[in-house]
Amino acid sequence: MTFIETRGNDGVKPAEVTFSQAILSPSASFGGLYVPKKLPTLDFDFFKAHSNSHYKELCKALFEKFDVDIAEVDLNAALDRYDAFDDPNDPVPLKKVEDDAFVSELWHGPTRAFKDMALQPFGYILSKLAEKRKEHYLIMAATSGDTGPATLETFKNASNVKVACLYPGGGTSDVQRLQMVTEEANNEKVIGINGDFDDAQTALKSLLASDSFKAKLQESNTQLSAANSVNFGRIIFQIIYHVHSYLELVKRGEISLGETVYLVVPSGNFGNALGGYYAKKMGLPVEKILISSNINNILTDLITKGEYDLTCKSLIQTTSPAMDILKSSNVERILFDKFGSSRTKQLMDDLAENGKYKLTHEELEILREDFDATFSSDEEGKEVIAEYAKKGYIMDPHTATCFKAYKNLRKKSLKTIIYSTAEWTKFSPTVCEALGREVERDLDALKWISEKFNVPVPKMIAELFEKPIVHKTVIDKEKIEEEILKFI
Repeated sequence: MTFIETRGNDGVKPAEVTFSQAILSPSASFGGLYVPKKLPTLDFDFFKAHSNSHYKELCKALFEKFDVDIAEVDLNAALDRYDAFDDPNDPVPLKKVEDDAFVSELWHGPTRAFKDMALQPFGYILSKLAEKRKEHYLIMAATSGDTGPATLETFKNASNVKVACLYPGGGTSDVQRLQMVTEEANNEKVIGINGDFDDAQTALKSLLASDSFKAKLQESNTQLSAANSVNFGRIIFQIIYHVHSYLELVKRGEISLGETVYLVVPSGNFGNALGGYYAKKMGLPVEKILISSNINNILTDLITKGEYDLTCKSLIQTTSPAMDILKSSNVERILFDKFGSSRTKQLMDDLAENGKYKLTHEELEILREDFDATFSSDEEGKEVIAEYAKKGYIMDPHTATCFKAYKNLRKKSLKTIIYSTAEWTKFSPTVCEALGREVERDLDALKWISEKFNVPVPKMIAELFEKPIVHKTVIDKEKIEEEILKFI
């Protein structure tokens, strides 16, 4: 399989690249992204053959379909990282919360967030590629809270790799921040910025596309890559759990093979939703993908009105901070798939120059064939957390946004898979407040919820509060490049 560019080719970069090239150097022409030239097809026989497969077996089968240039031994070793999840035999548990609703828990890895599903194996693969090529890479990550810890975890002490992780100061939960600033690996640098996630991501994209920055890195024999979902190495792993969750419903007899389902995805940077879209296009029987947002609801405006307008919005900090995003990178890959590279470049240029773009009526109808969207306020999310806690299920505030979409957007009575992107322990004060008790300290919230609802606090979370703060840097966004070069 080869990869092409969402905004067309500039005549300088190769017109097509391999998978390994796309993940090592993820910045495409004109600031665009890499996408598969053609997606593989998953037919009835494929789903039937893997209806009882272990998660790792399903991963291998899907990678075979993509036909990427990764050695089998390296892929196997990368997938073995799932063995360190809570239950190696079931790394992605599916919990029934209603007769027709099932929560796919994507957070049973080392950092308790769904980013581990992709970053744990992806980190191994990228590091191994760098090692085999005898090359050295700076991996950049901008995080709204979960990508950062997962990136640091997967690359810590990895050979031939250094990591620079950007996070918005004051824009993450305490647990998310502690997961980053207590990281002790010598090959990693964590940088807080005076700004929000969009500032961090804009800085990352700018540096990825900067020839002068790359030239300065080359002076230290270092090349540049990224761990955000702008990197397709993340996306390919985010397709797999959508297929797995569907097959789990078949395995349990909740649906028949071929029966369509709804997917409900809490969305910020749209990588999780994009994985579901690609799975649907490849053949997974999905009726529609329902996008849930918080009050930073730019995705709702796009999917319901065809408008992407940054000029009338300011980022609002919410109790679901991983979704506090206005510049949603992976929407570009959807636009390319629907409308082609020329139109995608035009829309992205409009966004860069005017802060907005608008789809035609016909384009909006095409987009809505696969998507619908809504958003929840913080208070609505807390009501959902309280409602399901009474039923014995504790969820985090990002997962809670999904239930409005589940209740209001479905046009058919179909089984529904809701994606839970983080464990409640990462946002315990918000969960505590939703359950009727206000606390100031994360430790107090964790203890109260754990005791009252008989749910454990994982060791890796409990230990954070005893670790020393290693990374204390918080700077203005204009100084990011200088700080990274000093680290290198």
